[in-house]
Amino acid sequence: MTEDEKREAFRERIDKGEKIEPKDWMPEQYKQQLIRMMSQHAHSEIVGMLPEGNWITRAPSLKRKIVLLAKVQDEAGHGMYLYSATETLGVRRQDLIEDYLYGTAKYSSIFNYPTLTFADICVIGWLVDGAAIVNQTMLAKSSYGPYSRANIRICKEESFHKKQGYEMLAKMADGTSDQQKMAQDAVNRWWWPTLMMFGPHDEDSPNSAELIKWGVKTKTNDELRQDFVDRTVMEAKAIGVTLPDPELKYNEETGHWEFGEIPWDEFWSVIKGNGPMNRERMKTRRKAYEEGEWVREAAMEYARKRKLKDEKAS
Repeated sequence: MTEDEKREAFRERIDKGEKIEPKDWMPEQYKQQLIRMMSQHAHSEIVGMLPEGNWITRAPSLKRKIVLLAKVQDEAGHGMYLYSATETLGVRRQDLIEDYLYGTAKYSSIFNYPTLTFADICVIGWLVDGAAIVNQTMLAKSSYGPYSRANIRICKEESFHKKQGYEMLAKMADGTSDQQKMAQDAVNRWWWPTLMMFGPHDEDSPNSAELIKWGVKTKTNDELRQDFVDRTVMEAKAIGVTLPDPELKYNEETGHWEFGEIPWDEFWSVIKGNGPMNRERMKTRRKAYEEGEWVREAAMEYARKRKLKDEKAS
């Protein structure tokens, strides 16, 4: 088949909703978009452990400590699923990791904000993980098989994270006056950064249209953001917290909640490395990576010797 014939056959498979598997032929541009998106997703899961990890020892009860510890462990697992899925495209995990630690690869901007109180941990579970579920449910239908399957498992675990965060925030919002103020303050600080998680408006997104064309995504950034707002407004009302948007109103004609303008200048500033915690997050991750080099080397040497032993035995 000629190159054009291969691309046409690939296009037909995408249109039919077929899954593309690692050994299948795929356009180079499709492959590169997957590597960029999947590795960024993996990086975000790993960096996402940091805001919550700092609160494991300071959680207000043993129950909350156990819940938070389990959640952080889940996020590490999500990163590993996604790195493994990305490796099926012929790239090395070490190269992917070093590209965000020392290069130009990005991770989700939401993790460059500080967790000032335990209420932030509750809100992250409710809002940030809630937004992640909206996005990852869509990605579970991705045209690339390994990415789709990884997100199916991730979504199941993220649903627990959201329920945990929502339950904790509901208790805080029904608590003392100080707890209620703490809960509302956290919602005020995390609402707009959470809406930014879905990326820029569709007309300003450099990759969204192509990802939809290839079936990697099935909804645009703005569609996903609207889905999230529609489901979150009623959740907020149910537990008595207020979303910090005076322009929020229900449009009976469209059936959607309309919301105010997102502070995009802040979004682009954080993306460029100027967020409240960008430098600290990278410093922490680089330190862990560099101090863990001996562990990786020992594991690789063990694997090498085990392989030689197995080869001799066979």
